[in-house]
Amino acid sequence: MGSSGLILGIESSCDETAAAVVERGARTLSSVVASQIKLHARYGGVVPELASREHLRAIVPVVRTALDQAGITLADLDAIAVTSGPGLAGALLVGITYAKALAFAQGLPLIAINHLEGHIHAVLLHEKSLAGGNVTTPEEQEEEQALALVVSGGHTHLYLARPVHNAWSYSLVGRTLDDAAGEAYDKVAKLLGFGYPGGPWIDALARFGDAHAVPFAFAQIKTKVHLLGKAPRTKAARTAPIADLDPHFLFSFSGIKTAVLRYVELQGLRPAAPLPLTAKPPQNKQEALALCPQQTLDLIASFQHAVVGDLMKKTFAAAESLGARRILVTGGVAANRELRARFTAEAQLRRLLVAFPTLALSTDNAAMIAAAAWPHYQSGEFAASDLSANPSLALGR
Repeated sequence: MGSSGLILGIESSCDETAAAVVERGARTLSSVVASQIKLHARYGGVVPELASREHLRAIVPVVRTALDQAGITLADLDAIAVTSGPGLAGALLVGITYAKALAFAQGLPLIAINHLEGHIHAVLLHEKSLAGGNVTTPEEQEEEQALALVVSGGHTHLYLARPVHNAWSYSLVGRTLDDAAGEAYDKVAKLLGFGYPGGPWIDALARFGDAHAVPFAFAQIKTKVHLLGKAPRTKAARTAPIADLDPHFLFSFSGIKTAVLRYVELQGLRPAAPLPLTAKPPQNKQEALALCPQQTLDLIASFQHAVVGDLMKKTFAAAESLGARRILVTGGVAANRELRARFTAEAQLRRLLVAFPTLALSTDNAAMIAAAAWPHYQSGEFAASDLSANPSLALGR
């Protein structure tokens, strides 16, 4: 093995082509992201075939740029890490194939990283950067178990993360049964006539509405007794089983999405974009405010208040139940300002520690993949030569 501590991370699970060089999981030398948001915005969401094609175009220049910005060559690396799942199959294959080719050509070990583990390490990477890139000793790490909320457009999961002998183990505590929180944001924003992605629109406009105007509520999820002992009926249930999970830590966001739709229909609210919805949506906050009646702004504020409240309620309940004194909130939705403010305030009241990644590390990036790979490198956990994409890869079964 080399001794530089440098790992090249490659991420292509959805609509961002990213590469980064991170030293010993603690210091980011470069982080390059080629976004496809403008391409997919016209369709109101990610089109898998187009995403794969754009990854093919971007992967080589993105990796070259990451190496150039870090001031190194492939010969300086200790290993190459790549996202192996979950994500879009075609998109994942682009990153995996290129990473395997690089690793083979350079004689470097290849490390396969779960995208969700990467998001968790985005917070840890930020914490280490604040500490000057210092890595805690194994003895100090033993006291650092944390409850991690991974909340994005594709995921809403709760994990208990434990550091053990320079590595990490993850136990699934809770997850969404249907839509992810970020997916609900995108669909509500699309319903109201805003562009893709919808999360930033909702977050920007919510402050101008009354968060208590529309009384959205989440029902308690109950165990379905008639399904106990039966084989899972969906792929999601097989890859992230719920039979052994506490119903109090399960999420469901399809209901509030439907509630928003019914409210819009009953109140006769017009969307922010002129009908039909294929017309050009507002381009900035000022245009959106000019098009939105106050009732729509109240609806947006109430929706966000309810979603953030549900995330808080179940996360802090899980932390109390598991005795976790530290909470990590990560993923694209972790960039939401109201979420950060309310989680921080609640953590202070409960005398708990809460940490978030930087805004750049909240969304998909490769620095988190390279950071997550460092413990695997130290443990000698390398990918086999037949590594392939696993779109439904689970973490912490």
